[in-house]
Amino acid sequence: MKTISSCVNKILVSRPYLEEALSRDIINYSALAKDLNHIVSEMLRKPVKNGAITMALRRYKPPVDFESEYFIKNVLKNLGDITVRSNLSDFTFQNSDTLINSHSKVLKKISSNHQIFYAFTRGIFESNIIISTSEKNNVTEVFKDEKLIGLKDSLSSITLNLPKGNSKIVGLYYQIFKRLAWDNITLYEIISTTNEFTILVEEHLVDKAFSIIKGLKH
Repeated sequence: MKTISSCVNKILVSRPYLEEALSRDIINYSALAKDLNHIVSEMLRKPVKNGAITMALRRYKPPVDFESEYFIKNVLKNLGDITVRSNLSDFTFQNSDTLINSHSKVLKKISSNHQIFYAFTRGIFESNIIISTSEKNNVTEVFKDEKLIGLKDSLSSITLNLPKGNSKIVGLYYQIFKRLAWDNITLYEIISTTNEFTILVEEHLVDKAFSIIKGLKH
C-alpha cells in the first residue's frame, strides 16, 4: 500500500542530488514539500497536505552503507597523480569493416612520439578517436574514406590514477561526477581503464575541473 512516506522515499532515491542536499540540511523542507506536492498527489491519486510531506521529508533516512562510505573516503584521500593534457581533438566515426585498419595506420604514424595523447574507443555503432590536435591532419587523411559523424577541437583531458581495488568500491565514480555536476562542469567524454579515469572537458572549463578533482583528496 502506498503511503506519503513511501512516495517521498521513492522520489528521493531517484534523485540522488536532492537526497544529498537534504542530508546536508541545505534545502528548506517546507519549500521542497510544496514543490513535491503534485507528484506525491499523483502517486497517491488524492490531494495531500504539504505538512504531511514535510513530516515525511524530516523522517527520511537515506540508506547508508558505512563500509562503502569508509572505503570511498579512503580511496579519494589516496588518489594518485592527476595529469592534464590540452589541445586535444575528438573524432567520431561510424563503425565499418575498414575502420580498425585506419586506426592501425594512425598508431603506426605516432608510435615513436610518446608526447602525443591518443585514445581509441569502439562502441556498437560508432568509434571515438581522441588525439593531440597537432595530429588532426594525419587523422583526417588516414580516415578520409570513413564516415565522420562528429569533430570537436579545443578539448582538455584530466586523468586520475586510482588506487588498486577501486573497482570494488560502490559509488566511487558517483562521487566524482557529483562534485563536477554541482559546479556545472559538462563532461564531453569519459575514458576509463582499471586504474585510470580520464574526463574530457572544453578547454575553458579545465582549470575549474582540475581544482574540483584535486579537492576530492580533501
